[in-house]
Amino acid sequence: MADPQGFLKYDREEPAHRPVPLRLMDYREVYEAAPEGQLEQQATRCMDCGVPFCHEGCPLGNIIPEWNDLVRQDRWEEAFDRLHATNNFPEFTGRLCPAPCEGACVLGINDDAVTIKNIELAIAERSFEEGWVKPIKPSLDTGMTVAVVGSGPAGMAAAQQLTRAGHRVTVFERDDRIGGLMRYGVPEYKMEKKWINRRIEQMEAEGTEFRTGVSPTATDLNSFDAVVLATGTPVPRDLEVDGRELEGIYPAMEYLTWQNRVNEGDYDEPAISAKDKKVVIIGGGDTGTDCFGTALRQGAASVTQFDIRPRAPKNRAASTPWPMYPLLYRTATAHEEGEYVITGDESAEEIEALGLARRGEGDTLGVRVYNANTVSFHGANGKVESLRGNEVKVVDGRRVPMEDTDFELDADLVLIALGFQGSERGGVTHELGVSFDERGRMVRDEQYRAETKPLFPGFKPQVYVAGDNGRGQSLIVWAIAEGRACAAAVDADLMGETALPVAVTPRTSPLGL
Repeated sequence: MADPQGFLKYDREEPAHRPVPLRLMDYREVYEAAPEGQLEQQATRCMDCGVPFCHEGCPLGNIIPEWNDLVRQDRWEEAFDRLHATNNFPEFTGRLCPAPCEGACVLGINDDAVTIKNIELAIAERSFEEGWVKPIKPSLDTGMTVAVVGSGPAGMAAAQQLTRAGHRVTVFERDDRIGGLMRYGVPEYKMEKKWINRRIEQMEAEGTEFRTGVSPTATDLNSFDAVVLATGTPVPRDLEVDGRELEGIYPAMEYLTWQNRVNEGDYDEPAISAKDKKVVIIGGGDTGTDCFGTALRQGAASVTQFDIRPRAPKNRAASTPWPMYPLLYRTATAHEEGEYVITGDESAEEIEALGLARRGEGDTLGVRVYNANTVSFHGANGKVESLRGNEVKVVDGRRVPMEDTDFELDADLVLIALGFQGSERGGVTHELGVSFDERGRMVRDEQYRAETKPLFPGFKPQVYVAGDNGRGQSLIVWAIAEGRACAAAVDADLMGETALPVAVTPRTSPLGL
C-alpha cells in the first residue's frame, strides 16, 4: 500500500535541465540526473487512491501504483519486473511519451500529478545499469515464421512478443538502421539513439532477426506463416498555398532526418541546414517543436513557430476535464531554449556556437506565434524569401481571418510540420491489395487482420496491421500497445490460443487520446 501521507509531505519535482547555452552546443539529452533520493520521494506522492485512473490513461495498462510503491520502498528490481510486464520499451516511453497517465492521475484533480514518466524512465535505466535486463529466450520453437515489416515501436514490440512466444521472427526495415521515426525523426537531444541500439542487442540475443535496407515484396513475404505490417504513417500533410513550389520549403521530417543522419556519422553536414537562416516552422505540434530545437542547435539566425491554434490556458481547460488528457499550455525543452534571454555573460565559445553575435543583450533565441495562418510564400530566383499570413479565430467551428491582422515575415527556410496523412499505398501494400479508409489508414478487423486482395494467386500468409498505419497518427505508447496486442492476435491464430498478454486498444481512447 502506498504512503497515504506522501502527497501531503512532498511537492512535485522534476529532473533539472542542463543550462541552455551548454546544451545548445551539442545534441546530448537535456536532462540531468536526479539527486539521490528524489525519485523515491516522488514515488511516495502516489496516493492510495482506491481507483487508479492512471491505468486507464495509459494505453499499455501499466500497473503504475505498484511500481511507484516499490520504488518508494527502494525495491527497484521488483519495480522493474512490474514495469516490464506491461511495457517492452519503458526507456523509449520514459523519454518520448507525453504521459497521458499523469493527465489521469487522481492527485491531479486538485494538485500536481505524480511524476510517473520520470519514475518510469528511472526504473528502466536502473534495470540496464544493474544488469537486470537480459534476453528472454523462448522456451519452445513453434516452427512458425512471422515477418514484421517496419521497425518502429509497433513493429519492435510485435517482433519481441512473437519471438518470446517461440516463433521465428524477421523484421524488415527499408532504412539502413532499425527504429523508424524514433531513429530518424526524433532528435538526438530528446532520445539518444544508443538506447535503441541497446534494446536491439537484447532482441537479437532473444532470436529476432533484423534485415535493414530491404523493402520486401509480396513474393518475399509469401514464405512466412504470418505477416505484420507496421509501416506507420510517413506521408506528410502538405500546405497547398501559392508559392509552395519555391526552394527552401521542406517537410519537417525530411529536415529532421538529415540532422539525425549527421549525428549517426553518415554525413559531415546536413543537406538542409538552418545555420544563419531565418527559419519559420508551420505547425505547433511535437514535430514542429523538434524542428525548433534542432534549428537552434544548427545556429539559425531566427526561429519562429506558427501554431494555428490559440495559446492554451495555463490550467486545465474545461473542454478536457479530469481524467482526460488536459489541454493546457506546455513549455517543451526546445521552447525553453527559445525563451532563453541573452545576458551578455556568455563565454566566447558559447557566443560562437550559438550565433549570439547576431543578437543583442536581452534578445531571445526563438518565438512561438499563435492563431497564425499562412496564406502564401514569396521569393526571388526560385527561392523563398518571405511568407504572408494573418491571424485567425474560430467562428462556428471554422477558422476565419481576423480583420487588420495581415502580416509578412522574412523566411529563407520554411519547415512544414502539419502532421501525417496516412500510410504509403505503393510497394508491398499495393501488391497485397491492402484496403484503406478515408483517413488513409489500413483497414483491419478487431483481431488486427488486414483486409487484403493480393494481386497474385496463392499468397498464403494472413496479413495483420499494427500501429499508426491502422490506428492513425498517434503516440509512441499506443504504438507499443498495438504491437503487443497484434502479436497476441497473431499467436492465437497460429497456435489456436495464446499466452501473450492482450492489450485493449480501441480506435480512440475514452480519455480523449
